[in-house]
Amino acid sequence: MKRITSFIAALAIALTASAQNYGMVDISVCNMRETPNYSAEMVSQALLGTPVEILQYGGDYGWPEVKTPDGYTGWVHKDAIVPMTKEQLHEWNHGPQAVVTALTALVYEAPSAKSVVVSDVVGGDRLKLLGKCAKYLKVGFPGGRTGYISKADAKELEAWRKGLDNSAEGILKTALSMRGFPYIWAGMSPKGMDCSGFVRTVLFMHDIIIPRDSGPQSTKGELVEGKDALQPGDLVFFGRWNGDLPRVSHVGFYLGDGRFIHSLGLVKIGSFKADDPLYDAYNTGRYLFGTRFLPYINKQDGISTTLLNELYQL
Repeated sequence: MKRITSFIAALAIALTASAQNYGMVDISVCNMRETPNYSAEMVSQALLGTPVEILQYGGDYGWPEVKTPDGYTGWVHKDAIVPMTKEQLHEWNHGPQAVVTALTALVYEAPSAKSVVVSDVVGGDRLKLLGKCAKYLKVGFPGGRTGYISKADAKELEAWRKGLDNSAEGILKTALSMRGFPYIWAGMSPKGMDCSGFVRTVLFMHDIIIPRDSGPQSTKGELVEGKDALQPGDLVFFGRWNGDLPRVSHVGFYLGDGRFIHSLGLVKIGSFKADDPLYDAYNTGRYLFGTRFLPYINKQDGISTTLLNELYQL
């Protein structure tokens, strides 16, 4: 009888675990790798509070392979995410949340900057909203940690959405606030970004989700041919032509007056104009085309907000 009882208990645990096909990132920035081990190449990152689909487990320590809301896949350390059932994910997605609006900030054990630090956070991270006091929001992590974040560094989700400035000017203001931030291959947070990760990070801080890499990014929105037709806020793409086909390898935001901002070595401004002190001959020489994506948010597949993205709405 004891063997049967133990078997049934083990089976129940296995069935419960197998139903946890989703998860939530539980650290400020989660590294995604090509294979399930520490030495594997980093392919992307996911931010705290990002819902993911768990595809499988692998490696010596049971790393999950996950798919993020932009359709990207990679292997993450098991401690970086909290497995969830579909019902648990739904409860989190549709419960009260707080969004980190500062580029970097800290969550404290008590509502005081003199208290113990619980975790670092970065712009775009999301936490469960547990309460409010004078200058702090009480927040919870997917794994159960709790703490306090300054109201100067985070906002309630709905208030944040209502206050977003998704104009070209608003988005470029965010992009410019990251000048000097380091380039990190596959990076996608204010801790460091590659070129497409920079674009993706800036837009996500405005609740906009586009593809992760520059190639797929270049297929979204409306094609803008010729530098003279570019408008501030357009994406500008670089690379080389393979016959009639573009091989995109770099991307940035067009600022206007011939200038663009991009991540290459660090986030910096370049110019297409030879008489500009910021003239970038290398990138001017490999410029391909631009795209205008802002009018197509939530109107074209692959350009959405968390209000309509499937994983955020399960």
